[in-house]
Amino acid sequence: MAAPLELFCWKGDYGLPSVDVDCLAVLAYAKFAGAPLKVHKITNPWRSPTGTLPALKTREEGSISQPSKIIIHLRKQKYNADYDLSAKEGADTLAFVSLLEEKLLPALIYTLWIDSKNYVDVTRCWYAENISFPLNFLLPNRMHCQQLEKLRLMRGDPVLEPGEQLEKELCRDAFECMTLLSQRLGSQKFFFGDSPSSLDAYVFAHLAPLLKIKLPNGKLQQHLNSLNNLQQYCTNILALYFPSDARETPGRKIHAQPDSSDLDNEPHKRRNQILSVLFAVGAMLGYAILTGIVTIKRERPQLKNSGHDDGDEEDED
Repeated sequence: MAAPLELFCWKGDYGLPSVDVDCLAVLAYAKFAGAPLKVHKITNPWRSPTGTLPALKTREEGSISQPSKIIIHLRKQKYNADYDLSAKEGADTLAFVSLLEEKLLPALIYTLWIDSKNYVDVTRCWYAENISFPLNFLLPNRMHCQQLEKLRLMRGDPVLEPGEQLEKELCRDAFECMTLLSQRLGSQKFFFGDSPSSLDAYVFAHLAPLLKIKLPNGKLQQHLNSLNNLQQYCTNILALYFPSDARETPGRKIHAQPDSSDLDNEPHKRRNQILSVLFAVGAMLGYAILTGIVTIKRERPQLKNSGHDDGDEEDED
């Protein structure tokens, strides 16, 4: 019997099977296509075979990390949620996925990762509480920087700075996208009738976090709440395909258990805590040196009777 496909993804909370948009898309598609995955829900991306989440571990192609590539691999394995779609429906899928990535995703990134109130009170708080020490001091800020850089690439502006004007533009595009999705869905159960497709997986992944995660600054949530059919759409998918997750209390804070069994061993607990602190301090110091925040200056003895000045040397990274 062939080894099952293994999916590594961020764990869930707030009544969601995962708190991450990309992981939600893959999890939903796998459910819709009936792919028998062995799912590892973790809070340390470095424990995945690619160092990122989501990641699919396969026997044929090694490990795959991008949602679109994971879905393509599942299709190659005959797990195809789009099998019954017509050519026109396939084209509509590509168009709406592009719309999501261009109009809704940037606003979603801004809302969860860039908006200072939402990031500090909700996003950073969740990751800091669920990632094991000492990575909980390092990864949330690192992920914040990665998401800001991703937003800059999407907008084509390398010096893009958060602000009221940017938020207004992003929200306007997101409102337009959600309204179009609501009109396209209408009273249907899914976007192409009674069976879910890859488009449903992507739409669900982008809307479900807005529906379930309570945010201090909830402009996108307010607009989604005004679109009753999209609200019901996400609720139905959670109830049908992720019933055990949907029953969880929204906003419930789950503290991740340390991965190492040594921490459960009381005689070694103090030693591991000290080593963890030393690791965190060393990692932060190394980062500061590499990025130039801290520099090490070496003084050289002056040469007497020298007829010239050698000048300063710079250490290469």
